Amino acid sequence: MSERKAHVERETGETSIILNLNLDGQGLADVHTGVGFFDHMLCALTRHALFDLNLRAEGDLHIEEHHTVEDVGIALGSALAEALGDCAGIQRMAHAVVPLDEALAMVAVDLGGRGCAVVEADFDTPRIGELGTDLIWHFIESLAHSAHITIHARVLAGRNDHHKAEAMFKALARALREATRIEPRIAGQIPSTKGVIKV
Repeated sequence: MSERKAHVERETGETSIILNLNLDGQGLADVHTGVGFFDHMLCALTRHALFDLNLRAEGDLHIEEHHTVEDVGIALGSALAEALGDCAGIQRMAHAVVPLDEALAMVAVDLGGRGCAVVEADFDTPRIGELGTDLIWHFIESLAHSAHITIHARVLAGRNDHHKAEAMFKALARALREATRIEPRIAGQIPSTKGVIKV
């Protein structure tokens, strides 16, 4: 099996991002975006997906964190698509339900070549640390469209916004971990009746 790795550099007037992703890693994260809670969520995503992620992002945080979060989603989605290649041999679809104390989140993914995100999550506060809670769905949407994958994410229960967000990121991680897993029984076949997954 060839290495499922990607290197992405994204440079705009708003952000500068350098990212390395290994889908067959050990859950190691070295992440610096300048947005503390966002870093925490990306580390949780990496750890529970068993990806290795090295990420440096510099953005116009003197304005706000919107561009940084959005562009990290785009860069990470591009890296995921690159690392998956033609998607030969992967599980493709998966879901996970993850609790964190009183919070419960469900995420289902399809790595089928179509970018779509549906996020249902109500947060009681406008911010968690340095991260605006409206940017959580925006990150997932940016990731899904850039990676050409479908993500359905839903917070099913919870009182604490930190717990709700973290449960959702961990559920996304577990779903991606399973969906990207190589299935030996299909021996490198494309997991689609079309015979191709176009990204």
